[in-house]
Amino acid sequence: MTSRSIVLDLDGSIGELPDRLVLPLREYEEGVRFGCSTGRLRRLGATLDASMPREHGTVFLGSGDFHHLTWPLVERVPGNQAFQVVVLDNHPDNMRFPFGVHCGSWVRRVAQMPRVSHVHVIGITSQDIGKGHAWENYLGPLKAGKLTYWSTGVDVSWASKVGLSDAFRTFATSDAMVDAFVGAQTRAGQPVYLSIDKDAYAPEVAMTNWDQGTLSEAGGAAIIQSLRGRIIGSDVTGDISRYTYKTWWKRRLSAMDEQPEIDPLRLRGWQEQQHALNLRLLELIHA
Repeated sequence: MTSRSIVLDLDGSIGELPDRLVLPLREYEEGVRFGCSTGRLRRLGATLDASMPREHGTVFLGSGDFHHLTWPLVERVPGNQAFQVVVLDNHPDNMRFPFGVHCGSWVRRVAQMPRVSHVHVIGITSQDIGKGHAWENYLGPLKAGKLTYWSTGVDVSWASKVGLSDAFRTFATSDAMVDAFVGAQTRAGQPVYLSIDKDAYAPEVAMTNWDQGTLSEAGGAAIIQSLRGRIIGSDVTGDISRYTYKTWWKRRLSAMDEQPEIDPLRLRGWQEQQHALNLRLLELIHA
């Protein structure tokens, strides 16, 4: 993986990065943000294929509302070897969505790819994996042994009752979760695609426009360092931006997901905080 980063400028949230290629994609924002049909995402994927060099560094997606763009990025990973996907996220991103694919449903699509040996989603504190939302999770990749949730503070006892205990790793603290994951990864040898949604971090690390987890910056760094030498592709999302949907169903679903309002008076400061973290993440990923 080269060090030249790619900025998919969908929402104007990404600050200036060293040695970057910026792809102006603002015309896609309304159609793709939060969710879209698989056909629309395929068309955007074709645009990326035509615009991006085959070899590149970390891709910055902007808001976490665009995390489903990880799917076409994983499909672009060159070569034929199997690899695992490691996702830092406060949510499983493996939830049912009847209208195509959205920022909370793309993991199932990636887990179905033949080259992907396993997907680890680490940093979950969301009740999306609790008993009350169990029916909303796609159980297929969990049952197939291709997906593992790493979480803290969520009662996932329901999983053992349906034979999924091996797919749910739950811990009392974020530090304990990180230690266990790092221990497992230091014994792993496969290449890794790394996807970071900064809503996995505690708000004091980086404020996002979704509910957030408890991961410390040091914990995130330990996870990334455990993958060192094996990262063959990466993306970063979770930057913060304000947007009002023109599409009624996106406004409704965003409200149903309790997506918080962004204070316009504090937005600039939060974006500066995000930018500083992006620079540190680049150093870690490409060290």
